[in-house]
Amino acid sequence: MLALRSLAFNLCFYAATTVIALGGLPALASRRTVLGVARLWGNTTIWLLRHVAGIRVEFRGLENIPPGPLLVAAKHQSALETLALCTVFPEFAYILKRELLFIPVVGWHLSRGGMVAIDRTKGTRAMSLMNAAAADAIALGRQLIIFPEGTRRPTNAPPAYKQGLSHLYATLGVPCLPVALNTGLFWPRRGFVRRPGTAVIEFLPPIPPGLPRAAFHAEVLERIEVASNALLDAGRAELAASGHPVPEPATEASRAA
Repeated sequence: MLALRSLAFNLCFYAATTVIALGGLPALASRRTVLGVARLWGNTTIWLLRHVAGIRVEFRGLENIPPGPLLVAAKHQSALETLALCTVFPEFAYILKRELLFIPVVGWHLSRGGMVAIDRTKGTRAMSLMNAAAADAIALGRQLIIFPEGTRRPTNAPPAYKQGLSHLYATLGVPCLPVALNTGLFWPRRGFVRRPGTAVIEFLPPIPPGLPRAAFHAEVLERIEVASNALLDAGRAELAASGHPVPEPATEASRAA
C-alpha cells in the first residue's frame, strides 16, 4: 500500500508540475504573477501530499516571521521545503545554482521570478556577484531563502554549513530567520517512497543583524540543528507508532554542531 500511494503521489505531482509550469507561461509577464504561480505549485503539492500520500505539512512558529526584507536560513532534507516555503513568504527569492535557469519552462519561471543565481564558473567572483544580486532583492523588500548546507542532506548526516550564509548576513544587515524541519523522514531525498505522517517546518525566533560573523554562524547552526533533531526524534516516533520503516537515527557524532 505504501508503494502504491507513493507511486500515485509521484505521478500526480509530476503531472501537476507540468500543467502548472506550462499553464503558467502567461504569468511570465511579471515577477509578481510568477510568484503567484509558484505559490499555486506549492499549495497544490501540499494538497497532494495530504490527500494522496497521507503526509500533513505543519507550519510552526509563523508568529516569529518579521515583516519586510529578511534572510531565511532553512535546513534542507527534501524537495518538500523548497515547495512549501514559497507558500509562506509574499516576496520570496531563492538562492540557487545558475544551472537551474537552463531547465526548459521551469528555468524561465525562476529567472522571471527574480531568483538569485550563483554562477560557480565565476570562481572567486561568484560570491561578490551573489552579494550584489542578494542586496538588490533585499532592497525590493524580498525574503531571501538560502539553504546553508547547499544541497539536500540525509536526515542522519552531520551538519555541513557553508560560509555563504554568514557572509550574506554580514553584508545585508537584515534579520536572519532560522528554519528547522524533519521533512526528509517523509519525502527523502533521491527516494521513491513517501511515508505518511506529519512533516513539520518550524520557524524559529529571528536573529537580529549585527552579530560578528563567527558568533552568528555558531548561533544559527546550533538553533537549526537542535530544533531539527527534536523534530526528527518526534517524526521517527510517529513513524514507528504507525508501523512504517523508520530510518536510522543520527549518531551523537553526526549531531554535533
